[in-house]
Amino acid sequence: MAPWRSSRASDDGVLDSPESLAREGYACHGAELYRYALSRLSDDGAAQDAVQETIVRAWRAGARFDPARATLRTWLFAILRNVIIDHAAARARVAALPAAVAERGEGQMPDPMGSVADADLITRALGLISHDHRTAIVETYLRDRPYDEVAAELGVSVSTLRSRVFHGLKQLRHTMKMMVVEP
Repeated sequence: MAPWRSSRASDDGVLDSPESLAREGYACHGAELYRYALSRLSDDGAAQDAVQETIVRAWRAGARFDPARATLRTWLFAILRNVIIDHAAARARVAALPAAVAERGEGQMPDPMGSVADADLITRALGLISHDHRTAIVETYLRDRPYDEVAAELGVSVSTLRSRVFHGLKQLRHTMKMMVVEP
């Protein structure tokens, strides 16, 4: 039996699975998580999605919950905070798309050859930055995987992964500028 401690009083005080942990987390703190997400995202649907993603991540990471380090409530709010950060980053990427289209000129069709050239430039530039930075960018930014999942897979903290993405994107931009030949 796994050592998950229940935040609710139960007979033995132990939950028997990550599923039980996630189920109890939602039952005890779902409404509170939703209110917090709604206050941060200002969108009912996005707040519901954020709470759902939080519970799914809690279920997946249930084995890492340590009641000696934090209560179930605190742990769930930490997960929700990361979900909201990921959601905001995704919103920013989507918001940047119309600006990129506007730079080409309204009504213009995208240039498929330019897209191929851009993809080739990015691929070559990715090959020139450090392995850690490249992995962080590919897994989180390009494959759009959750930071906590990638961090666990790589054996680093989420803050370390976020730092690698930040500095990796900075290196990537610099490398691409150096690779582009200006007319």
